[in-house]
Amino acid sequence: MEARTGNEDVKTAVLLPHPEAVGGPAIDVTVLFERRVGSLWLRYVVDGDVDAITWPPLVEPGRMDRLWTTTCFEAFVKTPKGYHEFNLSPSGHWASYRFDGYRQGMANALEAVVVAGLDGAADMVALEGTVLLPPDASHLGLSAVVEAKDGTISYWALAHPSDKPDFHHPDSFTLELP
Repeated sequence: MEARTGNEDVKTAVLLPHPEAVGGPAIDVTVLFERRVGSLWLRYVVDGDVDAITWPPLVEPGRMDRLWTTTCFEAFVKTPKGYHEFNLSPSGHWASYRFDGYRQGMANALEAVVVAGLDGAADMVALEGTVLLPPDASHLGLSAVVEAKDGTISYWALAHPSDKPDFHHPDSFTLELP
């Protein structure tokens, strides 16, 4: 689902939990996004019982693998040669990968990520960041992994075309990049 904000260039997308999700905090996840010259600005907003979520501790920003093992926000960008995956952690860590095809040919991507940090209130936390886009980016998939303090992990995305959570699925790239 996509809706416009007051700024016509900024769009809003609602992420949905995977249908097999059991338990976890009572939350909603939305993403504001805007394509800018050579980059994509993202703001992931989590509303609800944010105190029930495991938030990774802040660290010195930098590249790190396996961020999706705990709370992490992700963007997938389709290109004619495959796709890119960008991970933004509330810790400040980030990752970027490129794939030649569906889960094939994974390598670190040259495009960097800037995690601008968290802000929030009693029932809301937001993470803002910017990813450098490959020049031929065409479609976008947005997702989030949310780990609850009880260890439960839920998977959020624009679409869940598979019976198991799979953000790499080609039908997950549901938004055209403006």
